[in-house]
Amino acid sequence: MQSTDLGNKDSGKIWHRKPSPATRDGIIVNIIHNTSDYHPKVLRFLNVAFDGTGDCLIAGDHQGNIYVFDLHGNRFNLVQRTAQACTALAFNLRRKSEFLVALADYSIKCFDTVTKELVSWMRGHESSVFSISVHASGKYAITTSSDTAQLWDLDTFQRKRKLNIRQSVGIQKVFFLPLSNTILSCFKDNSIFAWECDTLFCKYQLPAPPESSSILYKVFAVTRDGRILAAGGKSNHLHLWCLEARQLFRIIQMPTKVRAIRHLEFLPDSFDAGSNQVLGVLSQDGIMRFINIQTCKLLFEIGSLDEGISSSAISPHGRYIASIMENGSLNIYSVQALTQEINKPPPPLVKVIEDLPKNKLSSSDLKMKVTSGRVQQPAKSRESKMQTRILKQDLTGDFESKKNELPDGLNKKRLQILLKGYGEYPTKYRMFIWRSLLQLPENHTAFSTLIDKGTHVAFLNLQKKYPIKSRKLLRVLQRTLSALAHWSVIFSDTPYLPLLAFPFVKLFQNNQLICFEVIATLIINWCQHWFEYFPNPPINILSMIENVLAFHDKELLQHFIDHDITSQLYAWPLLETVFSEVLTREEWLKLFDNIFSNHPSFLLMTVVAYNICSRTPLLSCNLKDDFEFFFHHRNNLDINVVIRQVYHLMETTPTDIHPDSMLNVFVALTKGQYPVFNQYPKFIVDYQTQERERIRNDELDYLRERQTVEDMQAKVDQQRVEDEAWYQKQELLRKAEETRREMLLQEEEKMIQQRQRLAAVKRELKVKEMHLQDAARRRFLKLQQDQQEMELRRLDDEIGRKNLTENQEAVAKEMRADADAYRRKVDLEEHMFHKLIEAGETQSQKTQKWKEAEGKEFRLRSAKKASALSDASRKWFLKQEINAAVEHAENPCHKEEPRFQNEQDSSCLPRTSQLNDSSEMDPSTQISLNRRAVEWDTTGQNLIKKVRNLRQRLTARARHRCQTPHLLAA
Repeated sequence: MQSTDLGNKDSGKIWHRKPSPATRDGIIVNIIHNTSDYHPKVLRFLNVAFDGTGDCLIAGDHQGNIYVFDLHGNRFNLVQRTAQACTALAFNLRRKSEFLVALADYSIKCFDTVTKELVSWMRGHESSVFSISVHASGKYAITTSSDTAQLWDLDTFQRKRKLNIRQSVGIQKVFFLPLSNTILSCFKDNSIFAWECDTLFCKYQLPAPPESSSILYKVFAVTRDGRILAAGGKSNHLHLWCLEARQLFRIIQMPTKVRAIRHLEFLPDSFDAGSNQVLGVLSQDGIMRFINIQTCKLLFEIGSLDEGISSSAISPHGRYIASIMENGSLNIYSVQALTQEINKPPPPLVKVIEDLPKNKLSSSDLKMKVTSGRVQQPAKSRESKMQTRILKQDLTGDFESKKNELPDGLNKKRLQILLKGYGEYPTKYRMFIWRSLLQLPENHTAFSTLIDKGTHVAFLNLQKKYPIKSRKLLRVLQRTLSALAHWSVIFSDTPYLPLLAFPFVKLFQNNQLICFEVIATLIINWCQHWFEYFPNPPINILSMIENVLAFHDKELLQHFIDHDITSQLYAWPLLETVFSEVLTREEWLKLFDNIFSNHPSFLLMTVVAYNICSRTPLLSCNLKDDFEFFFHHRNNLDINVVIRQVYHLMETTPTDIHPDSMLNVFVALTKGQYPVFNQYPKFIVDYQTQERERIRNDELDYLRERQTVEDMQAKVDQQRVEDEAWYQKQELLRKAEETRREMLLQEEEKMIQQRQRLAAVKRELKVKEMHLQDAARRRFLKLQQDQQEMELRRLDDEIGRKNLTENQEAVAKEMRADADAYRRKVDLEEHMFHKLIEAGETQSQKTQKWKEAEGKEFRLRSAKKASALSDASRKWFLKQEINAAVEHAENPCHKEEPRFQNEQDSSCLPRTSQLNDSSEMDPSTQISLNRRAVEWDTTGQNLIKKVRNLRQRLTARARHRCQTPHLLAA
């Protein structure tokens, strides 16, 4: 294994000696990128992508350095420094030198690898872009992040559409289906939708996977023909979906050590026509296993537990695998080296004795070689002739050895020895051996030119004549027959061509190129002289078969003649269907192993051998229908016996009637362009073509006229139907009108009855209204009367209140006048008392009586205080009485409370205090004070009587008011 360090170089060679990858690991070169700075470090590769040719790839590291690796030219170049990590790459744009790179800042940039310039800068994502899918035409691209997917026009670098989703449902992947105009969107809830690219119309949705094997899809892969979708996730199960049938058709369980699948990608094959059979599965252990999805067998694997793989990309032609390892390096694998053991042909099982060193051959050596190299049953009459023939072949050994050399290192002679020993080729290598025996050129360009011409007009309605259940098989058969018709015009008029081609189409339906070249090789070599008597069966070929049958089984031929059975019945059905109607698949494959390994006359001898081996049931047939049934259906016949009989006929048939003397040896198809096929009567074919064209034109005219008549008839029928519909509509309208008229009459009667009832109700309401108005009028009059009475009572009460107020004011004024008179009288008495004291003091001794005068003055002040207290008590009492009288006047019906129960006590209070103080006075002063107290009591008693009289008057008036309770209520 070679290793290349990019270092700080911008360009250089990928490898310095011719790589020779080992079969064990298949690594062509290991590429690493180490910096030579002061602190060296490894720059890890993150993404890799191939271009459309598969010979160039780009890879980007975590610092944004993007390299282009030309595997064909053994060169690498640094094309861009983006200064930030790339998250996705795409290199299959329409302009071959441009590529797309998604960066860590959520933007997408387009660069040119030749000019190393920025072409465009696209923004719009709000999270990291982890996938870029480019349309097959290179015109559109889809970029996918976790929250959205955006469709870009790469001609204008403008965003066309944006897929918005709910936040709860994330996107797993959105990508174009190969070679189609369909977009597949896969979401985190396992829902998968298919959209039309131009209109973004939802074409279909895949159903939910079964609950028994339900996994959350994480990774997806589609075959090159866009028919099979592989999906995987955190499980060791793989789901295979058929996108045509829109159903899950297979679940593959990986080994138990696989717990999760990180990446899926199909391995292309140039012979499978896009229906890839090998799927690469990268698991969590870093090992990528390649399995066959049909046989579910593990073919090979890359990576190991020590050197695991983080991601991979496979070239479009399937020659290289580029894997980014977990250590950050880049490995380039050779698929041819990895599959060398798988495609290796088996070793020869029959050994051939080599020649002597001096090339001297004895008779015994010759016989041994013939015995070991060829098993035969020679006839006695031709023994010497056959030995002579073999001897001549051995004498020209060098020429024969070159003649028997086949492509891919095979030898025809050794294959024949293997075939005679085992009767058939190994199933695993049969197709490989057939391609080598027939020396197929695989002219992709020439075949594509034929396919691009489309479906031939002769096979447009093929499904009507040959209703095949499988639509895929019918489509492949139609394409193959159309390619043959475009290659040579006679095949458009050959009625048995579908019967001849069908078994090969069914066998090679996944590789149409190989199918076409096998059929073309069969026609050129094993169908020689078939078209000389076109459009009749090949009489010359059938005559050869009849001559051989007459030589080897005259009795059977005579039986055919006796029952008028010609070679067109016992030979031609076997030839035109190449035995596909009378043999099973395994028997047919075994037979054609021998046919393709021998001279073209082997096919004609097989027809004779089939009849000879079936002579017993054929001799028992007497009816023509029985013969027809026998040669169109499978029979109880051992194909090994038939093949041995063919070899016997090939060796024992005389030269003069042997078909190999009249048929040319095998000629392979030419490389690059297919040979011209004109082995047919051109004038007949041209005439038939002209006639067919005339008939087709007449048929088209007839169809046009019939279409016109049908259109007219359709218009007449439509007019008749419209007329009948119009009459029916008119009848319905008439009936509806009568029904509505009856309904209107009924509604009018109901309306009259309702009007009558309404008039009666109105009368009743009118009477009730009059009664109510009368009652309201009377109630209003009574209310007015009551209001007037209440107003009169209110006026009386107001007058009474005014009189009471006037009386109260007069009483109050009288009481105030009495109080003022009493106060003046008291002041006068005090004044006189002071004069008496002054007169007495002058008469007594001044010194003796000064103290007495002071004592008297003290007692006088005490008496004055007592008098003032008594006056205040009377005033308070009068005020309480007046207030009680007022309240009683306002609330006359309340029970009168005893308010003067303590009158005597309260009136005696000042006298008590006087008595207490009188003990300290002299007799004359005490007598004077007692007299004044009596006067005061008399005056108070008079005031109390007046107040009581006033209360009595107020009480009487209140009782008079209580006699009219309705006034109080109002």
